[in-house]
Formats: sequence, structure tokens, C-alpha cells
Amino acid sequence: MSTQSYAKEDEKKDLHIAGDATPSGSVESADSSMGAFDEARTKTLLRKLDWNLVPFLSLLYLLSFLDRTNIGNARLVGLEDDLGMDKTTLQYNIALAVFFPWYVAAEIPSNLMMKKTRPSLWITIIMLAWGVVMTLMGLVTNYTGLLIARMALGVAEGGLFPGVTFYITMWYRRHECGFRMALFFSAATAAGAFGGLLARGISEMDGVGGKPGWAWIFILEGLLTIVVAFFAYWVINDYPATANFLTAEEKVEVERRLHQDRNGLADEYDIKYLKVALKDWKIWVHMFITIGIYTPLYSFSLFLPTIVANMGYSSNTAQLMTVPPYVAACICTIAGGWLADRSRQRGKYMIFFCCLSIVGFVMLISTTKPAVQYLGTFLAACGIYPNVPMGVAWNGNNIGGSTKRGVGIAMHVGFGNLGGVISGFTYRAIDKPKYIPGHGTLIGTTTMSLLLCCFMTWYLRKENARRDAYAAETGVQPEDYTHEMREAEREKGDDATFFRYTV
Repeated sequence: MSTQSYAKEDEKKDLHIAGDATPSGSVESADSSMGAFDEARTKTLLRKLDWNLVPFLSLLYLLSFLDRTNIGNARLVGLEDDLGMDKTTLQYNIALAVFFPWYVAAEIPSNLMMKKTRPSLWITIIMLAWGVVMTLMGLVTNYTGLLIARMALGVAEGGLFPGVTFYITMWYRRHECGFRMALFFSAATAAGAFGGLLARGISEMDGVGGKPGWAWIFILEGLLTIVVAFFAYWVINDYPATANFLTAEEKVEVERRLHQDRNGLADEYDIKYLKVALKDWKIWVHMFITIGIYTPLYSFSLFLPTIVANMGYSSNTAQLMTVPPYVAACICTIAGGWLADRSRQRGKYMIFFCCLSIVGFVMLISTTKPAVQYLGTFLAACGIYPNVPMGVAWNGNNIGGSTKRGVGIAMHVGFGNLGGVISGFTYRAIDKPKYIPGHGTLIGTTTMSLLLCCFMTWYLRKENARRDAYAAETGVQPEDYTHEMREAEREKGDDATFFRYTV
């Protein structure tokens, strides 16, 4: 390890000894000569953050999503036959579903561990764990082994998505997070596109080393994750205060912006904020919005190769035809995140994308014409994928306080991922080739999310108006609050009278 790396570790250790697992230098004690950056310098600073944070985080999620969904590609190249699975039963569906309860169970404990340790250490541990499990999945020889490997993969991967979304909120202001989360999550669409191409190539290794093609899909993609994990510890910067790519002045400015954006709300770790998050009904509404979106997300990603193949195409052609819908979804995900951040609104965009995905699933369920059905996969993908990062950004924007936000995001993502259990049984072999029950289920869950998004948009507008009326009545606007007034309400989180919700 280099001298610079040792220095980095010593700096982190000093910060932990100080007793704060989320370093946040005091803005008040910063050099008073360092004023706020102007618009041009702020844009430069944000670009610097983007280039040093987002690409590597996106790579991590690409690998994560690739490794949890590649079983759909492996199915087309003999997985079921080689493991002696009965295609007339729900064995394959069960193998998909067992991943998710363990994935969900790991999410809140993982976020709390990342809060208590540090991101570079915890994310590296997560990556090594799931990379090893993924590689070993290529060595299973029976159905029982596949089930055990899928459950272990769920535990190992569970902390990445909620951890990284929480991590992003530690660097960017509320209305800057959505676009960055969209860039990060666009890796899932890239995984769908890349996964189809990669599986098509790797499957040609059938017989190499005595292993079938589907086994090599698991082994090589798992080994790729392990290789990247060895770099993660040094590439990931833990906090603005310890970032080696920022100057001292830039570190102060990042923390000043975050302090200003969060209105001085509590950022320290305390178990009481876990209880507050669990009792917040708004988080629970977002959880149901999320399960309505994640159910079609996982159904689509796990079964798209099967759906396309049942339109009458060969397995190899179906693998390649899964690529274009993901490319379109990637563009919509990034564009939607950018527009939502620019307008500082999220509800109306989520409503639009829910409607778009419903139209796509209606096209899939209402006809047997392959061209119309294939177009439906584009609309479904373009509606589903943008709502995943936008939903977590919307919920995260409206949770006041660092620990409550970390728990709330984990609750949001965790409950949503229970939709993965449902998704394992949406497209059953007995329902092919039309899959009417599956498409109908996804229309229903997305409609639920649509209605709840409409409700939350209405409620948050109403609540902001109520707080604005209170401010007008008292003659004290949010920007007029003194440090002492904010300090008195710092533990109230988003219930503080100066807090305003993102609609």
C-alpha cells in the first residue's frame, strides 16, 4: 500500500475516533474567508463530483443487476435441463423468488453498518461477498444447490442499492440527487442490454472445462465482480471531508451546501431515528408505490428473454432482441431524472411514467401480433425503469435527518424488493405464450402506484401550503429562521416548521 493510502486510512481513523461515522466538518468553524461559490464554480464543482463518484457507482450497480438477473439468460441455454428441474412445475419461479426475502432482510442492517463504518469498506465487503457467491453458482449441480446460491446472493447483494442511494445524499443537495440516482440506476438498463449480448457470447463456451454455457455465464460474471471489488476500496471516497480529489476549499463548499440544504437538521447516528422512520406513514406510502413499480421491474428483467422467445423467435435471436428496449429505457431514465431535478418536482413525472408502462403492458396483453407486443416491451421498459431512481429520490428528498433518511431509504427499497418475490411467479410456464395473468398482474401493481403517486402529490402540495400559511401568519419565512430557531427543531426532521417537501 502506498504512503498516500496509509495517510488516507489514518485520516479516516482519526475521524472515527472523534465519534462520528459520517464526517461533516463544522460549517460555522470553516474559514470565514471562504465565501459561497458563484454559479460557474458551483457547476465546475458538481462536474468534479459527478466524474469522481457516479461512473464507478454505476459500474457497481451494473454488475449487481447483471448478477441477480443473469439467471433469465441462463435459462435459455439449458439451465433447467442440466439441473434436472421440472419445467411443468414452479421450480424455476421459486429459484427466482427465494433471492428477494434475503435481499430485503439485509437492507436496513446494511445501511446502519455503512453509517457506523464507512462506505469504502462496507461496499467492498458487499462486492466481494456477492462476487464469490455468483462464481460458485456456476458450480452447482442440482436444484437444491441453485436455491442455496440464490438465497446467499440475496444476502450479499442486499445492501448495495439502498447503500449507494444513501451515499449519494451525503454529497449532493436534495434537488441534485435525482439526476445522479438516475445515472446510477441507468446501469440496470445497461445491465439488461449488456447481459443479453454477454450471455449470447459466453454461451458459446458450452463444454469448455466440462462446464455448460450457462455455468460460464455465472462464473465469468462473478469473477468480473471480484476483480472490480479489489479496486473499490481505494476508488470510493467516503465523505466530502476525506475526499482526496477535492481541495480544502471545495470540501468546505460541499459541506456548506449540504448544511444549507438540510436546514441544520440532525445528522448524528441515534437509534431513536430508526423508530421515527418506522412510524412515518409517508414512508409507508412510498413503500407501496415502490412495490408496485419493482414488481414489473423484476418481472421484466427476469422474464424478458422468455417473453420475446415466446413471440416466436429462437433463443439466440431473443437474447439479442432484449437489448433495444433496455437502451430506450436507459435514455428515458436519464432524461426523466434530469427533468425532475430541473423542475424540482417528481410526482408528476412518476405519474407520467406509470401511465406509459401501463400502456406497454396493455399492448402485451391485448394482442398476439409480435410487432405490437415487441413495441409494448419498449413502452413498458421506458415507463418502469425511470420510476425506480425517481421514486427513491422523491422519498429521500422528503425525509429530514441523516439517520432517518438512511433507514427510510432502506425501508423504501427493501419493501419494494419484496416485489421480486411476486415477480418470480408472474410469468408461469402454464400461461405461455400469452401470459395473460402475468401482464394483468403488472397492470394492476402499476395502477396502484399511479394512484398513490397522485395522492402523495396532492398531499404534499397541501402540506406545503399549510406550512406556508403558518409562516405568513407568524411573519417568519423559512429563510428567516435564526441558527437558534433551527437548532430548537433540528430533531424534528421533516416535521420542522421550516422544512418544505418536494412535490
